Amino acid sequence: MTKFTESAKELLEHVGGKENIAAVTHCVTRMRFVLNDPSKADVTKIEALKPVKGTFTQAGQFQVIIGNDVSTFYNDFVKVAGVSEASKDEAKVAAKQNMNWLQRMIAHLADIFTPLIPALVVGGLILGFRNVIGDIKLLEDGTKTIVEVSQFWAGVHAFLWLIGEAVFHFLPVGITWAVARKMGATPILGIVLGITLVSPQLLNAYGVAGAKEIPTWDFGFAQIEMIGYQAQVIPAILAGFVLSFLELRLRKIVPNSISMIVVPFLALIPTVLIAHTVLGPIGWTIGSWISDVVYTSLTSAFGWLFAAIFGFAYAPLVITGLHHMTNAIDLQLMSELGGTNLWPMIALSNIAQGSAVLAMIFINRKNEEEKQVSIPAAISCYLGVTEPAMFGINLKYGFPFLAAMIGSLVAAVISVGSDVMANSIGVGGLPGFLSIQPQHMMMFAIAMLVAIVVPFILTIIFAKTGMNKFSFKK
Repeated sequence: MTKFTESAKELLEHVGGKENIAAVTHCVTRMRFVLNDPSKADVTKIEALKPVKGTFTQAGQFQVIIGNDVSTFYNDFVKVAGVSEASKDEAKVAAKQNMNWLQRMIAHLADIFTPLIPALVVGGLILGFRNVIGDIKLLEDGTKTIVEVSQFWAGVHAFLWLIGEAVFHFLPVGITWAVARKMGATPILGIVLGITLVSPQLLNAYGVAGAKEIPTWDFGFAQIEMIGYQAQVIPAILAGFVLSFLELRLRKIVPNSISMIVVPFLALIPTVLIAHTVLGPIGWTIGSWISDVVYTSLTSAFGWLFAAIFGFAYAPLVITGLHHMTNAIDLQLMSELGGTNLWPMIALSNIAQGSAVLAMIFINRKNEEEKQVSIPAAISCYLGVTEPAMFGINLKYGFPFLAAMIGSLVAAVISVGSDVMANSIGVGGLPGFLSIQPQHMMMFAIAMLVAIVVPFILTIIFAKTGMNKFSFKK
């Protein structure tokens, strides 16, 4: 008998038995079930199991938080249940049976942008570092930058742009690859398509506004403008979907004997043509409209209200999975404005959730069993991974979650009211400080302090004034 054998047997019983499991897999901290009948899962009994830190349902999957031992628990569960191991992709496909059209759309967006996040985080940190050494006058009584007085740091500044440019200017390549991969098309064709959107032959997207003349491809009877789509999000998404649609349909009608030659040819060439004549201009217009609406909302006289609503509601959005939509908006803001004022609020919301857990550690400091959940949850939350904190502690008690939402609201208003901008998406917690544009770091630090202090104090106040009877869970 292994460490989790008994608990695995009990979990199997409480999720409705083997026959109720369509698929099961795991991630870093959670078991992910796709259940044939989600109503058969006894949440109360499941959460009473000693290894279980909490449960929630997202994107059609019933997720059970185990913590760092999840891989061991998963192996024991698979043996006890007698079910086959499923990949995350297989589980996501199976989960679609429990999702409505909106959830499916959000799941598609998540699958497109999630693989890109590591590169975006690195790119944001690099841009932030370059700004610090290249733009802030720190030396010689505030008259010169580090780059201006040091050839070494001037070289570093120039060299790091190699990575920054690769991440952001050539972002469409990653997007078209991710779309092709997600839709089951050929990833390398997605990469080639992305390259055609950012080719050096084209007029750089950043130079279009100031260009005296835009070069064209002249076909005699028609001309096509040679405009690049560097850093553009929506044109790349639309092009990726068209490529995938054509390739998948062609596979069904073209004989296997010639499909390797015919399918890529007939899928790629029309897509590139459509991308530069129709999808690119339309996508650019839509993207500009979205970024203008968001930016105008955040910088208008009512920007504080928008910030308050977003700061208060972001954590509940995480529960539903709708927060994945913000990735596309952030990237569009970055391409249009050179930064995003939306992402700092996300980082502040994550910090606020971690601070509420910190207060619960203080309140329940004599509860050694809960510390095994709360301390790792607080640490991971401050590093940008909020699920263990939210589902393992804050939603369990209810009032810490509310305290964190209020703290996030106040911090978001401060951030937006001070025009704080981030270079890009970053680490969604305390390290997110490094992604903030240098001129805004001081005000973001103040907002971070608010996101730490307010939820901590409110959680303690709520615990002492009877709010501890309030819970989001039935």
